[in-house]
Amino acid sequence: MVENNVEQINKVHPNEALFGGEKPFPLIPACEHFAGSEKLILKAMSLQDSIGSVFDITCDCEDGAASGQEREHAEMIVRVLTSAANVHQMAGARIHDYTHPAWKQDIDILVSGAGAVLSYITIPKCTELSQAQEMISYIQKTAVLNGITRIIPIHVLIETHGALNQVHQIAALPWLQVLDFGLMDFVSAHNGAIPASAMRSPGQFEHRLLVRAKAEIVAAALANGVVPAHNVTLDLKNTETTFSDASRARNEFGFMRMWSIYPTQIQAIVDAMKPNFDEVADAANILLAAQAANWGPIQYAGELHDRATYRYFWEILQKAKITGVSISDEANHAFFMASKA
Repeated sequence: MVENNVEQINKVHPNEALFGGEKPFPLIPACEHFAGSEKLILKAMSLQDSIGSVFDITCDCEDGAASGQEREHAEMIVRVLTSAANVHQMAGARIHDYTHPAWKQDIDILVSGAGAVLSYITIPKCTELSQAQEMISYIQKTAVLNGITRIIPIHVLIETHGALNQVHQIAALPWLQVLDFGLMDFVSAHNGAIPASAMRSPGQFEHRLLVRAKAEIVAAALANGVVPAHNVTLDLKNTETTFSDASRARNEFGFMRMWSIYPTQIQAIVDAMKPNFDEVADAANILLAAQAANWGPIQYAGELHDRATYRYFWEILQKAKITGVSISDEANHAFFMASKA
């Protein structure tokens, strides 16, 4: 019995064995649901209780606040985020853009009032690197002034020519967790060169300028350990359209997260983005065998696996965990219930 306990204690967790001191890739839900009013935010939080913590909620200051009511709207978000309704604490906020006079006020209110529970802050419509730098710097300074010691993850919307031109530099900014693609504003910025039909499928996945933009954003994000997030589906009621868009975004372009703007879109996005069940089962078996071999090379189903494939399958297993895909009890105990570094 003592020997078994020693063996269990000596088993090394994947985070320790495979990544060392590297920056871990963000492990966040594949769906981000936007809500602009108190009623819709509370409804989304209730939905988290019913379907599980498989999506984040973005409380929207930019499009949610009526003109002249920016302060009251931000204060409402703080009130909701710090209330008992925010059980899962999986909610962030989108602030106003750099040209709007309320963007600093948004940060002051959100960080001072909810900095301890705010999942992220989304910055929209930057037209150049310097704007994103200034806004992130202001968030960092505001956090320090309010005694917030944690990093508040930053999401930056790429929806202008300037931002796309500097997307690799933007992706390397501090505290960055997600690069979002803002399709509709990006199309509008082309002065009619891209037709309105390209805001929907299949055009959004086929127009050459949009294919270029999406590929560039994903490449920049992944090269810097940042999650690339895909734009919304405008069809609110047809879940098959949402599922198809999310599947194409994930499988053809490499996006690992997608926006939702209607409750029925959430599950469709999660289902499209989650890993295949058979691959999850293989991932669990491979990682358990690798751990037993102290992370040396192994054979599984007639194939050789080593640290390179172990890293891939560890990502798969983590994504399965946050998208609700079933994981074996043995793998769950070994990798998600054990103490991790």
